[in-house]
Amino acid sequence: MGERTKYTAGTFSWTDLTTPDQDGAKRFYSSLFGWDATDNPMGEGAVYSTMSIGGKDVAAISPQPQQQRDAGAPPIWNSYITVDSADEALQRAKGLGATVHAEAFEVMDVGRMGVVQDPQGAYFLVWEPRRHIGASLVNVPGALTWNELATPDMDGSAEFYSELFGWSFDRLEDSQMPYNVIKNADGRTNGGIRPAMENEPTHWLVYFGAEDIEATIGKVSELGGSKLVGPMPIGAGQIAITQDPQGAVFALYAGQFED
Repeated sequence: MGERTKYTAGTFSWTDLTTPDQDGAKRFYSSLFGWDATDNPMGEGAVYSTMSIGGKDVAAISPQPQQQRDAGAPPIWNSYITVDSADEALQRAKGLGATVHAEAFEVMDVGRMGVVQDPQGAYFLVWEPRRHIGASLVNVPGALTWNELATPDMDGSAEFYSELFGWSFDRLEDSQMPYNVIKNADGRTNGGIRPAMENEPTHWLVYFGAEDIEATIGKVSELGGSKLVGPMPIGAGQIAITQDPQGAVFALYAGQFED
């Protein structure tokens, strides 16, 4: 079982959903993955809902900021990457051509973070952990299993993230499309990079584990969500891309899980 007590810098370690219907999203994902919710006050009557499996934190669901709603931004699953220093990571990102949309700030006593848009347009967040390391359970059904970048410039993206986080890449030779598997500084696999499809925005896609992908896709539909792509076979299992009732896109993976 993929229990975690810390993450190497440069590792995807957390994900949260910003959505205009927090209660509806909590009902959907709790029914889909068996998550339990703990509501943490975040001021002005809002809460940050930490979702867990068996007492282990796996993700969170939060209200979409009004500014994003007014701009027509869709609900989205966000990808967080652990760093030793949020401030230093943001400065390096700027020097590599990224745009920092939120400078480093304290999140109470749990960590320090910032929001970045890479040179190709994908958003991600850096996380300097304090009391909260990120997910304490990964790589099991219902938990974070993979993060995948769709980009119009694979070489440019690889160069940016390699310089920023020290990532290296292994090309999948038997893949139908170019696909780079991300390796972290400690040698662990840490996600993937693929070319964006026609009219597909540059983005990081979050994958959650599934016990049975067909059954999970069926449950997504029963709960008011929809299937967008798949299921598709890959080397170690099957994947699918789905959408929750509020419109947030996420992916599913069923197969062999890493520890």
